[in-house]
Amino acid sequence: MKIPSGLGCFRRRLGFSDDRDPVAFIAPQSHPRTGPEGEVRWPSGILCWRRGSTETSATAGRDIWLGLLEATGSVGRLKLGAASWMFWNEDTHRTEKMHKHLYLLPIVVTICAAFALVDEVDGEYLIGVGSYDMTGPSAGVNMMGYANIEQSTAGIHFRLRTRTFIVAESSQGARFAFVNLDAGMASQLVTIKVLERLKTRFGDLYTQENLAISGTHTHAGPAGYLQYVVYSVTSLGFINQTFGAIVTAIEQSIVQAHNNLKPGSIFLNTGDVVNAGINRSPSAYLFNTPEERARYTSNVDTTMTLLKFLDSASNRSIGAFSWFATHGTSMSRDNKLISGDNKGAAARFFEDWFSFSNNSLSTRITKFSTTHDISRLTKKAKKIKATGGKPCGKTTSQGFKVRKNDGTGFVGAFCQSNVGDVSPNVLGAFCTDSGKPCDFNHSSCNGNDQLCVGRGPGYPDEILSTKIIGERQFEKAMELFSSATNLLSGKIDYRHTYINFTNIEVHLNESTVVKTCPAALGSGFAAGTTDGPGMFGFQQGDTEINEFWKQLRDLLKEPSKYQVDCQQPKPVLLSTGEMFEPYAWAPAILPIQMLRLGNFVILSVPGEFTTMAGRRLREAVKETLISNGNGEFDDETHVVIAGLTNTYSQYVATFEEYKQQRYEAASTLYGPHTLSAYIQEFTKLAKAMATGKKPADIGLLPPDLSSVQISLLQDPLGDSLPPGKRFGDMEQDVAQPNGGSFKNGDKPRATFWSANPRNDLLIEGTFAVVEMLQGGRWIPVYDDDDFSLVFKWNADNSGMYGLANIEWEVPEVAAAGVYRLRHFGSSKKTKDSPNEYYTGASSAFTVA
Repeated sequence: MKIPSGLGCFRRRLGFSDDRDPVAFIAPQSHPRTGPEGEVRWPSGILCWRRGSTETSATAGRDIWLGLLEATGSVGRLKLGAASWMFWNEDTHRTEKMHKHLYLLPIVVTICAAFALVDEVDGEYLIGVGSYDMTGPSAGVNMMGYANIEQSTAGIHFRLRTRTFIVAESSQGARFAFVNLDAGMASQLVTIKVLERLKTRFGDLYTQENLAISGTHTHAGPAGYLQYVVYSVTSLGFINQTFGAIVTAIEQSIVQAHNNLKPGSIFLNTGDVVNAGINRSPSAYLFNTPEERARYTSNVDTTMTLLKFLDSASNRSIGAFSWFATHGTSMSRDNKLISGDNKGAAARFFEDWFSFSNNSLSTRITKFSTTHDISRLTKKAKKIKATGGKPCGKTTSQGFKVRKNDGTGFVGAFCQSNVGDVSPNVLGAFCTDSGKPCDFNHSSCNGNDQLCVGRGPGYPDEILSTKIIGERQFEKAMELFSSATNLLSGKIDYRHTYINFTNIEVHLNESTVVKTCPAALGSGFAAGTTDGPGMFGFQQGDTEINEFWKQLRDLLKEPSKYQVDCQQPKPVLLSTGEMFEPYAWAPAILPIQMLRLGNFVILSVPGEFTTMAGRRLREAVKETLISNGNGEFDDETHVVIAGLTNTYSQYVATFEEYKQQRYEAASTLYGPHTLSAYIQEFTKLAKAMATGKKPADIGLLPPDLSSVQISLLQDPLGDSLPPGKRFGDMEQDVAQPNGGSFKNGDKPRATFWSANPRNDLLIEGTFAVVEMLQGGRWIPVYDDDDFSLVFKWNADNSGMYGLANIEWEVPEVAAAGVYRLRHFGSSKKTKDSPNEYYTGASSAFTVA
């Protein structure tokens, strides 16, 4: 018989008349078993199992089951609830009540309770999760991802969050923290400042060694939080408000997760996500050898890997983190609403599904609703007029949040992986002028890259595309979460090192040594991708630069001959690794990291690996762990890549893909042997982990460039109003529909006189609310963290006054009733004036 991991075992004579010496087992009842070998689905709590012998006796060949329901699973405590005896009859293959042996109940209960008092059970860790609002400035700040200087924030699609899990062997044992950001990528400067804050709070408990900060790669978040010049050109430099919101949110989510640490179990599950990503550079993928490609059924990785966190005391799930590769580019380069894109949407759907026990985002409101007389409600709504603007407090909007963050909620995170060449625009790329497919090799239309644009599944509605790709990830995660049974057990461990990637000697074989290069971008970088076309005059796959662009390039910095030769066949458009004015343009020193949770290993990589590059790295690390691990690792060891983690250094293509110089290869900063360098250095880390050694500390650290950052974006100068108006007053009230009531899919909207939302980000609050009238009270049922409610902000036609537009798409499950729209904000008379907080609500309307 196979004993599941995490079981205590004892031998004790139970007093049967046949004088057998049975073995009994105690285990958390979350592990499924069926049939005569003990494999049945257990409900909850603790199970004691006595396996009968095969002797001829009154109970020969029977398994006796004692289910102790409601066991806490906490170390040193056992709460006993109702018990029932069952046995498996091997002759009839039926499970039957075991009434005649009830006299044994006290004996076996005592034995089970004794084994619940063990100090540590294999398979149980300390686990904690946390989440915090990181939504940055939602007006007038450039977005990070597309490098489109015209793409500046003008509202909120739904809010951005940090989501964290911490695992520890014990209160004093090994631990690590993993943070997932609704952001384009991690930032070295963010990591540095977070670590400074954590040191103040926790000493050396969380360091660069055991903290990973990873971005989802949404292209719809505020920019200005990375410290290298090339990543802050379009944002006009560093934006402290964006940076501060991210750093504080990471810190607070870690604090939550730390404070929530409690005994629990972690389960692993994997499955394929259907039609949530396609390869946007399929011609480059074909440069990989046919033999290698033949090993895979797809030119993208379709596997989602999910961890499920289960609190032992309550036997309830507290969170789930999953890794799957698809770009955060469902929202286009023309979008101006802050959004977590498809992964943020998946997280919102997952958390709401768990919290409200339904697959809908809005069934929470149906508990307020019964069948109504719509005519009566319509008459009632007509009597309720707009409130006009009124003063309120700084934290008033937090009380109107539908999801109040008290640190105890379920956390569902959708993390990024080897996403380099994977697009969520799964319908493919087409020419906007002709509607025909784009050129296969260059992704252009008659030589024009700007006309070749990918289409999401909701084309031409980018919000619908975001929802669909988010739902596809959410639905698979829900399935994996519900069926997860692979209990993780074993040690927690981690390895981390910094490496100067600009001059690594890479040993390709015993006789061939090559080197990486200083960072550089090729002309294919300027062409952009089918997710977001770049500048006119460039194409993906260009291996030459015309003289005009060469002259402009040389005005900034002419690349050295060494750089030009080293980067071949990349034509160097920007030699960012040789550019240091006004400060460094690109990173040189990068972190690489491995986190181990039993036989589950996370590779923290500071960039975007293409599909094949990620496969090679995972395989090399796994092979190294197995061959050096003295049996600790085997074929069941599961390795995932966490992309865009701890800092950002753009793309990593394979040596073969590099030859074609499409966007991903042109953005592979450190030359054609970048991937080989990563594999070499990660295998060193893997060997150190497998053998229990630490990598040599060579004293290498990335720079802290906070003191030299340039910020050209001006703060708001102050807010003004038309004569006779107050902030929160209506500029345009809700227009009542002809039929008297709004229906599912309709979009009631209202516009308020508003102040610049950069005055206060209303963290863990909301700029917009949908309220429902119930029993004479207005109940908030949707806010600006909901997919159906959009907050937009812009200046009026004069450019002098601010307007907030709130638009609600009535969901299918919205209950019939009386509703209104509410706006929150804060104003400042001058740049240096104190904030004055306000709110206002529209007139009422009905939903049928």
